[in-house]
Amino acid sequence: MQGARRWWWRRWTWVLGGGTLLSLPVLFTLSWSLWGTRTLEGFDDRIDPLNPQVAHLLQGEHLVPPPPLPPEVFHTAEVEIVRPLLASADRRWEQMDPAFVQLLLRAFKIMKEEHGYDMALLEGWRSPERQTLLAAKGGHVTNAGAWQSYHQWGLGADCAFYRDGKLIISEKDPWAMRGYQLYGEVAERLGLTWGGRWQMMDLGHVEWRKPGVREAMRAARYR
Repeated sequence: MQGARRWWWRRWTWVLGGGTLLSLPVLFTLSWSLWGTRTLEGFDDRIDPLNPQVAHLLQGEHLVPPPPLPPEVFHTAEVEIVRPLLASADRRWEQMDPAFVQLLLRAFKIMKEEHGYDMALLEGWRSPERQTLLAAKGGHVTNAGAWQSYHQWGLGADCAFYRDGKLIISEKDPWAMRGYQLYGEVAERLGLTWGGRWQMMDLGHVEWRKPGVREAMRAARYR
């Protein structure tokens, strides 16, 4: 019994001694922090007012939509074959969700600066009536009915490339096909969903699956 007591005493002596040694740095740090104001170098999140460029970047850059393309580029026979009824599509940036617009414009900027592709908006917001009209043309155009597409919520966009004054939409063009792949990578990097991953691929389509929209789509289905 005496041997057991001595063993337990030695064990608790080590435990208490070790705990005391481990707590000393913590107590020292707390005492030091309470003694006057301290700022840990490298963790100061204040914006330096002497550097307006850095302040602007930290606050977020607000991108402006490009000037609209000439209407005639959307009326060519080549475009009509690939995208029926594109001439009557809505390409007003202000009709779309502002946050989505910024994500899309950032994708356009990256495509231009990093890959040399000029992007063009083919269609943004889409009315439920137009969605129904396109769905009636068959699954090769769209499988989504009215209010079942992110276009109706201002959160979807169809885009292509603009080169030498012409829209390049066809996937048969190797240059455009490479561009679609890069565009998908850029869009996904920004948190967008790319139609090129779908079973029925829509290479020029991106959408922002904003929280709450799926629920709104389900509710609209039973109206």
